[in-house]
Amino acid sequence: MKKITVWGFSWVPPVAQGLVRDLRVRWALEEAGLAYESRCIDTGERNSGDYRHKHPFGMVPVLESADGAMIESGAIVHAIAEQCEALMPADRRAETLGWMFTALNTVEPPLWNLFVMDVLHGEEAWVPLRRPAVVDEVNHRLAALSECLADRDYLLGRFTAADILMTTVLRFIRHTNLLARFPSLVAYVERCEARPAFDAALRNQLDGYARNEPVAA
Repeated sequence: MKKITVWGFSWVPPVAQGLVRDLRVRWALEEAGLAYESRCIDTGERNSGDYRHKHPFGMVPVLESADGAMIESGAIVHAIAEQCEALMPADRRAETLGWMFTALNTVEPPLWNLFVMDVLHGEEAWVPLRRPAVVDEVNHRLAALSECLADRDYLLGRFTAADILMTTVLRFIRHTNLLARFPSLVAYVERCEARPAFDAALRNQLDGYARNEPVAA
């Protein structure tokens, strides 16, 4: 990949900062040692014709490069990993890919549902009725993931693109104490977030939000 541009939002509320999915793409690029430019849109631009041409649903991230444009964070991380042996080991490609899909299709849905309920709909009357079942589902996923990790530092024993996706998924419940019930998962997230590439990606995203923070009335 050459001449890479990553599109994200210009600003999001503090509760969502560090969670928007362009973080995954930035992290993968940092791990792969690929330089990139950051571009941003505000919420009013999401439905513009120009941006809808980049992403038909008006979402982020979008990655543009000399090879063309891509949408969907999982697909973008996969494309980056395919060019980086460290993120997608040739001898464990199928296993890495399996865990990438597990993060996005098995673990993320209930965790994202809980985040949406608590953060976006927390004051609505239906939430207390639905929340216990969602928490049970989250705990079920976390327990299974904890067993899978066992005594391994990373999902495959070594850091791969699967860990980028899984860690960013687990961050969706940082507003709760659910992860604390699983010390191995707490240690896993801390281990992944201690990587210099994660720190660089997070700073890149947060610096953009800081530059575009709305002026208080």
